[in-house]
Amino acid sequence: SIWILDTALLLVFLLKASHRVPRPHRALRSPDMTKSPMTKSEQLLRIDDHDFTMRPAFGGPPIPVGVDVQVESLDTISEADMDFTMTLYLRHYWKDERLSFPSTNNQSMTFDSRLVKKIWVPDMFFVHSKRSFIHDTTTDNVMLRVYPDGNVLYSLRVTVTAMCNMDLSRFPLDTQTCSLEIESYAYTDDDLMLYWKKGNESLNTDDKISLSQFLIQKFHTTTKLAFYSSTGWYNRLYIHFTLRRHVFFFLLQTYFPATLMVMLSWVSFWIDCRAVPARVPLGITTVLTMSTIITGVNASMPRVSYIKAVDIYLWVSFVFVFLSVIEYAAVNYLTTVQERRERKLRNQLPCTCGIENPDGDMMMTTCFSDVDPSAAGTYGMPENGARQERILAQLTLADSQRTSRVKTPRGYVNVWIDTHAIDKYSRVIFPAAYTLFNIIYWSIYS
Repeated sequence: SIWILDTALLLVFLLKASHRVPRPHRALRSPDMTKSPMTKSEQLLRIDDHDFTMRPAFGGPPIPVGVDVQVESLDTISEADMDFTMTLYLRHYWKDERLSFPSTNNQSMTFDSRLVKKIWVPDMFFVHSKRSFIHDTTTDNVMLRVYPDGNVLYSLRVTVTAMCNMDLSRFPLDTQTCSLEIESYAYTDDDLMLYWKKGNESLNTDDKISLSQFLIQKFHTTTKLAFYSSTGWYNRLYIHFTLRRHVFFFLLQTYFPATLMVMLSWVSFWIDCRAVPARVPLGITTVLTMSTIITGVNASMPRVSYIKAVDIYLWVSFVFVFLSVIEYAAVNYLTTVQERRERKLRNQLPCTCGIENPDGDMMMTTCFSDVDPSAAGTYGMPENGARQERILAQLTLADSQRTSRVKTPRGYVNVWIDTHAIDKYSRVIFPAAYTLFNIIYWSIYS
């Protein structure tokens, strides 16, 4: 009976335990980390009450966006890459009534880049830009200023590298005009009207802007419409600036050395034609130096398909240097031919020793060139010192029996070719021609 009683108590306990339902615990709600608490300024601007993915006054007339630019620096101009780098402050002005707020003193509120990501701003970009970035030292260089009536000023500091199509046909005596183009990427002129806020006064430059190779002549602005076949018409703003190249650097590095090399090649005209070790190295040195100057200039230039002004000057100078070498080759060749003719004539001349010539049947006359014998030195002088073999021998033979070996149809044998006259004329012709070329060149390109 005791066992039956214990069994009954156990069953009663199990039945009560099976009917007992555990009370669920209330789960604690974790905070939503995706939503940051709104600041008082954002609550004042009612950021969450509007859809800022749409432009202001969507469905109505295009929103006018004024632009002005402060050029901080013009960093580099590259002829090889045909581009320029500019740092500027780009400011946008528009009105968004969704951002209006009540104010008793009409004082604006200024924000940094954190609010820019939560409201609508114009989507400006630089046409034909290669690289661009917004400065972020020490923080993002972005400023947003909102006025109580909804007017907005959006300013940012940007460095942009943009393309500049240069005409180098007059390089380095050229003037270049480059343009920086600003345009909305998504909004056509039906949605956004882009304009310069104050016309030409919208563009301001720092007076300290200077470039090593260029003189900045002027800045000015224009506005045009750009058409894309797939999207439509867009307002485009232009910043034009004109640059004139400083030529003094190229005078020192290119023009003066080339001119000196040409003048150095003329020194060979005053060296005797027999001084081969003096004239040949001089000509070769000037030719190689001109080649080096031409190569150095073209190494830093783009490979354009037209002739530049500096190319004309350098290649004409190279031709003058090369012609001075050719002139000496001609003089040396004619001198060699002259020597051969003199030796042949000496072998053909009859011996007149002891022959009486009372009637003047044979007369040997000599004519002398106007070349100063002392200027020619002793090169080419025959060992016997005969003056007729040095300059010009004319043999007039009356007796045909005595002179049968040297007689010509006129009775003369012209032995000497005055090779010194070639150098003499070159001393005048080469400088005169090069001076005339310089006069024409600088009158055209300067």
